[in-house]
Parts: sequence; C-alpha cells; structure tokens
Amino acid sequence: MSAALVTGAGRGIGRAIALRLARDGHAVAVNDVDGGGAEAVAEEIGAAGGRSVAVPADVTDRDAVFAMVDRAADALGSVDVMVANAGVAQVKTLLEVTPEDLRRVFDVNVFGVLYCIQAAAERMIAQGGGGKIISASSIAGHSGFDRLGHYSATKFAVRGLTQAAAKELAPHGITVNAYCPGIVDTAMWELIDERLGEALDLGKGEAMAKYSELIALGRVQTPEDVAGFVSYLAGRDSDYMTGQSVMIDGGIVMV
Repeated sequence: MSAALVTGAGRGIGRAIALRLARDGHAVAVNDVDGGGAEAVAEEIGAAGGRSVAVPADVTDRDAVFAMVDRAADALGSVDVMVANAGVAQVKTLLEVTPEDLRRVFDVNVFGVLYCIQAAAERMIAQGGGGKIISASSIAGHSGFDRLGHYSATKFAVRGLTQAAAKELAPHGITVNAYCPGIVDTAMWELIDERLGEALDLGKGEAMAKYSELIALGRVQTPEDVAGFVSYLAGRDSDYMTGQSVMIDGGIVMV
C-alpha cells in the first residue's frame, strides 16, 4: 500500500485531499499545525475503513518537518507521496506590506514547501522506490493579483521550486508537480473575501461573487475539485508528468 503525507490537512483543501487519497487506497498521514484538526481527519479516515495517522507539526520549522516525515514513515511503513498543501494568504497592497507580513507568508508558502520537498526527497531516495512530490501553487502563481502581490510572489516561487526539484530528483524516480487552484469555497477564501470587502467597500460575499464572475465554468470551486486532480498527480497515470504547475480553476487563468 502506498503511503501519502498531506500537510495543512486539518480542514479545507487539505482535508479533501487526505480523504480522497484514502479513498484511492493510500494510507494517509494527516498533518496540520492544529493537532486537533489533524486528529479529527485521521479519525474520519479510520472510521471509513482507511489507514491513517495524525502527525501535527509546523511546516515553517525545518527540523519539525523532517521529524514529521520520519513519524509518518514509522507509522505507515513509508512515505511515497508528499502533498505540501499548507498555505496562508493575506490581503494587502504592496505599499502596505511589512517585513513581518513577508516573513509570515513566505515562511509557510515557500520555506514550508521547500522543507517538505527536502524531507520527502531524502526519505524517498533512502527507500529507493521513487515517489511523488506535489505542492500547492495557485492561479496567483501564474498571474499576479492586486492586493495579493506578496501571496502571488510565494506561489510563483512554488512553481520555480517545482521545476528545479523535478530536474534534480528525476534520476531518483521522483516526480515533482504542483496544482494551481482558483477561487475555492474554503475558510481562506472567506478571509480573502472579508479583507477585499473592507478594502473595496463591499459587503460580505460580494468580493467573492465579483471575482467568481471570471470563472468560465460558472461556479465557485470546491475542495473536492482540487482533490480530484491531486488524486491524479498521486496516482500511476501521472508517472510521465513532472515539473508542471497545472491550473485547476474552472477557467479563470488560461495559459
């Protein structure tokens, strides 16, 4: 049985990914900085007949990430799929962004992703059977968004890390790809909606509705929409795919 580790999986997109990978037959290590959230999702997987373990950790702490991978491998026998999903967003104009803002967003979205790549690659190389590393980018990693400029910069960085890691790890049979969601109905987008509403003098839900008009398929994305694509990236059908950061956004940004 393949074993997957999903970060930021206590809620939202990460939870949907963990549940989908469990349904696909993977054993799943559920990470979140909120230990209670990680435990709840691991229990949900177990109640459905899957095999799961909670591995709480802060992805901004490199040593904690390596320890997290070790704990997952010890509990599940291996780590064959790493999904570096944990991320944060912040709504501010570039003229308002402080050094503290940059550190927080980059620590989670860039440093956290790199630490997951490093720890997973080290484990997969030692195991000798290859593996799949999958990271969270965004449509904001393909097109810079106003009032989300520093967030966009982190997601562009994930694309660069994905391409470089794909080249470096290919000799070990490890593929590296990223998924790029759009407007997803999660707590993160509720926060973005609230902050954009304050900045643009819009009511609750109006900012999301305004941006949702850009979606060609005409509906807001669900976490399950993202999880379905991650399922593909984690499975055998994507074995010949590496270095890609693919849009899964309903048709907002087309390249």
